[in-house]
Amino acid sequence: MINTLHIKNIGIIDDISIDLNEGFNVLTGETGAGKTLIIDSLNLACGSRFSKEIIRKGEDYCLVELSIFLPNHEDSIDGNIIVSREIHTNGRSSCKINGRLVTVNELKDFMGKIVDIHGQNDNQTIMTKSEHVNYLDNFIGKKIIDIKEDYLKLYERYNQINKELKENYGDDKEKQRRLDLLRYQLNEIENASLKPDEEDTLNAERKRMMNSEKIYSCLSEVDNNLSENVIDGINASVRALEKIEDIDEEYKEKLNLLKNIYYDVQELSRDISSMNDDVSFDDERRDEIEKRLDYIYDLKRKYGNSIEEILNYQKEVEDEVFKIENLEEHNNELKRELTEVKKQMLEKARALNKIRNENALILNEKINKELSDLEMKNARFIVGIDYEENENYTENGLDDIEFLISTNVGDEAKSLIKIASGGEISRIMLAIKTVLADTDEVPVLIFDEIDTGISGKAAKSVGEKIKIISKKHQVICITHQANIAAQGDSNYYISKRVLDGRTFTSIKQLNEKEIIEEIARISSGDITKSALEHAKEMRRGA
Repeated sequence: MINTLHIKNIGIIDDISIDLNEGFNVLTGETGAGKTLIIDSLNLACGSRFSKEIIRKGEDYCLVELSIFLPNHEDSIDGNIIVSREIHTNGRSSCKINGRLVTVNELKDFMGKIVDIHGQNDNQTIMTKSEHVNYLDNFIGKKIIDIKEDYLKLYERYNQINKELKENYGDDKEKQRRLDLLRYQLNEIENASLKPDEEDTLNAERKRMMNSEKIYSCLSEVDNNLSENVIDGINASVRALEKIEDIDEEYKEKLNLLKNIYYDVQELSRDISSMNDDVSFDDERRDEIEKRLDYIYDLKRKYGNSIEEILNYQKEVEDEVFKIENLEEHNNELKRELTEVKKQMLEKARALNKIRNENALILNEKINKELSDLEMKNARFIVGIDYEENENYTENGLDDIEFLISTNVGDEAKSLIKIASGGEISRIMLAIKTVLADTDEVPVLIFDEIDTGISGKAAKSVGEKIKIISKKHQVICITHQANIAAQGDSNYYISKRVLDGRTFTSIKQLNEKEIIEEIARISSGDITKSALEHAKEMRRGA
């Protein structure tokens, strides 16, 4: 649920915070006081597009922050999530989730699982035919999940195979051009006879050759020092200790240690002398190394950043050459797999159609009952399912699903998108939300003046339905209808004032006495004694 909504510098809103509660939160107030701006702010926090004109006049930025409590959410900290979006007049903006910068699309995806906003002119999903199948599948729930997952895996492979068959080198001329290029590349790499560690070995040898004079000089100096000074000195020391080794065991130990050092230094001297003999000044060999390194560099420029990458590319080329040379057989294998995939897809598509048809009847009955309660007693809602066993597979199988409605007795059911009015759409959407309340995983539902175009018993029914939904979701509803406001668990009043030539919005949570007065104001325009009595009656009825 949303604990707190903080808005700064949006329209006539200067800086306000709204502490919201569980259940049914109702927002009412004066015309032009900023109720719509609150919905605009929530839309911004959910990643919607914006115009810089929304920023309060005279300010250089606006900010929307939400404190959300979702105890089992992976991104929560002790159950809390802070979402913010800041927009500047210079076009700079930032989105954050728990202080972490995210993109607008990441924010939209994140908030799309938390908040669902519906308004008189914002019923996009129910007015989008492609979304109708999702409403039905969400109603079906767990019974369809496994079938749909199996089908989607097959559908993904179906698309992969078709793409590969389509992209298999086009005509014979194109195939031959590609084959000639690959063979040339393969021949060039094979003739190079590259070894994985060759470049490092050559660079090390090149470095030694470029420093050969320095190496020879230093090794000679070491050899001379060891031969003329160190070895003779240690030898003399050994002879001296041999004269007293029988006097004390410690002298004998030191003698043995010194003899070992003598042998080690002798071996080291021979190694240094041998290394010095190996120092090369061969200009011809150095030219060979330079040419080989240049050749390797040229191959790296073409085929990879290292010998390892070049050899990996060689393997890829070999595989592609084999594939092209055996293209007909490969394509035939793909076609055989495609036939099997389509067979399995058809089986799953039939299963999807069967379970959808069975549950569409149940959904029709439930929604029609809700519509009757919402004063659309003559309406007849139908989930239309067209199924044809062709190869027009989609991610939803072979079902073409569309919501149909007949609003008058005797009328033929037609596309909901084409014939339903604004007030009817709001009630149909509410009926669907009521039926899906148990399966809808979005925790926060926002209704922005969905009561436009209805009144009286219809408005009362809408309020009752929203109340039902609020038992399983946090609901935030902006309304002009007293019957709906009377259903609220928490009621808020939005007002505006002018100070020093500027307009400011404020919001207040109402106590029970104030709620009665606000219901009276909405229902009659004036807070009269009879209006107050009527408001109390509505409140008691809720």
